[in-house]
Parts: sequence; C-alpha cells; structure tokens
Amino acid sequence: MCGILGALAKYDIDRDKFNSILNRIDHRGPDGSGINEIGLDSYNVLLGHRRLSIIDLSERGSQPMKTYDDRYHLIFNGEIYNYIELKNTLGDLGYNFSSDSDSEVLLYSWAEWGSKSLKKLEGMFAFALFDKKEKMLYLARDGFGIKPLYYYY
Repeated sequence: MCGILGALAKYDIDRDKFNSILNRIDHRGPDGSGINEIGLDSYNVLLGHRRLSIIDLSERGSQPMKTYDDRYHLIFNGEIYNYIELKNTLGDLGYNFSSDSDSEVLLYSWAEWGSKSLKKLEGMFAFALFDKKEKMLYLARDGFGIKPLYYYY
C-alpha cells in the first residue's frame, strides 16, 4: 500500500508544501520516498511517492520511476499480478529492465502500448504517468477501483 501524490500547475509549485503533504501519507509507505520534478516551458509537474516495498526490495524499485529516455515518469500504487508474463513479452520486444518491480513493467508497458496497456494489466492499482514528449498527465486505476485515486482541479 504505497502513497502517491502529484501536482501540475502553470506556476511554481511550493516544494515545502508538497513535501509536507507527502509526509502526511508516510504511513502508506514507510520504506522510502521520492520526488521527481519535471519543469516544462509552460508548467511544472511534481510527482511524489511513499514506498512500501513488497516485490522488489532494492533501491532499483524506488519511485518515482522514469524510462531510460526520460519520456515517461510514473508514480504507482498497487500490484500487477501478471507482471512476470508482461515482462517476458516486453523482453522479447527488446526491453531491458533494471529492477524486478512490477512498477518498471507497468512503465515500459505504457511505453510500448500506451493506454492499450491497461487492458493487459491484471491487478489492483492506481497510478499517474506523465508523458514529457506529449505533455500529458494520465491517471488510471484498476476497473474495480480497489486502490484510491483522488484528484482536484
């Protein structure tokens, strides 16, 4: 049960306030935390994560996570039950993985199949994924809504 927090704004985001809010959900992820700041011309994106290590206990499974080319940035809460099968399929397509985490498999599933990857996922999850090239923020959760995902506009 990790905790995720994101902000997207046309102005500078108060980093101290963001950290304070992220620390309020530390009970959801006592094993670590991370923040990724993505500055663009017209707006800023902050992605924060509180980690509960379950599948990959190493630092390689830490979040926020990004693709090797810096295009996709992910914060993820949940578990992808079929991640090993997806990882094998992606490996056959030429993807290399630096961790044993389902988070990285989700990240590269999106890189390969985009939103069509959602139909391939079996599990309970909520995530935010920022596509730096398209300047799009995607929010998704499993079809049953097991993991919470709240947003404010």
